[in-house]
Amino acid sequence: MGYLNERLGIRFPIFQGGMANIATGEFAAAISNAGGLGIIAAGGMTPEVLLENIRRCRSLTQKPFGVNIMLMHPAVEEQAEIAAREQVPVITTGAGNPGKYLPRWKEAGCLVFPVVPSVALARRMEAAGADGVIAEGTESGGHVGELTTMALVPQVVDAVKVPVIAAGGIADGRQLMAAFALGAAGAQVGTCLLVSEECPIHTAYKEAVVKAGDTDTIVTGRIAGVPVRILKNKMAREYVKREKAGAEKLELEQYTLGSLRKAVFDGDVQNGSLMAGQVAGMCREIRPARVILEELWEGYLRAKEGVYP
Repeated sequence: MGYLNERLGIRFPIFQGGMANIATGEFAAAISNAGGLGIIAAGGMTPEVLLENIRRCRSLTQKPFGVNIMLMHPAVEEQAEIAAREQVPVITTGAGNPGKYLPRWKEAGCLVFPVVPSVALARRMEAAGADGVIAEGTESGGHVGELTTMALVPQVVDAVKVPVIAAGGIADGRQLMAAFALGAAGAQVGTCLLVSEECPIHTAYKEAVVKAGDTDTIVTGRIAGVPVRILKNKMAREYVKREKAGAEKLELEQYTLGSLRKAVFDGDVQNGSLMAGQVAGMCREIRPARVILEELWEGYLRAKEGVYP
């Protein structure tokens, strides 16, 4: 734990997840100011917009922050160069192997933490020079792998020497303590921050998360090999129904085309893609990000002493 706090200069060893179309420069700055590591999500941005958000974030916080780069993004080359040129303190990556960009990022002084769904990729990232890895279990919202956090994290910890950040299924102090018990040096959280006052998603999206129960998420695209965890709604149910019936990729894309933007900006809770993890059922109210992070940490300290809610 001490490594992350000292190396990154953050109060809590907690990363904010890189949530495309959600994690703006303002949101990342708010999380960093609240004691975590705010992350700007480049996934829904053009290179120009990413640059604007990095500079806006820097104007709003004196604390460290990061950028999440989705390696499938059509402008990933430009985004990777912008992150290096701007000397972003931390870079996290998703949807692939960022090995080709690591030398440039390291040259620029960036710390790099790729998201990994398996031991094999974690080992490759360590060999390529990553400063740590984010082991993300299938409980998380958005694009998911197969292994659960409980199964994945200790296997990655045993396989690499760099720090491991646990992600997926962490929304209170007990789960944070479990992550540390598995050998993690910190945690990455996303779903519990969707219901922060500072999160820029539509109010209807936040309320859908608040109302969610323990079994209210579903994974679409599992058959097609592009699994995404979202809240159950009309779009999700129709998608899974057609997917199981053998629908072609083109037909399925009609359900998901622009669906995240519908949720984030329009508040369309029936046809939008309400990305959220399985811990949505634990996120019961909308509160300031600082309160959420402080309660998460204080809950961990109570759990560590054997004092449970």
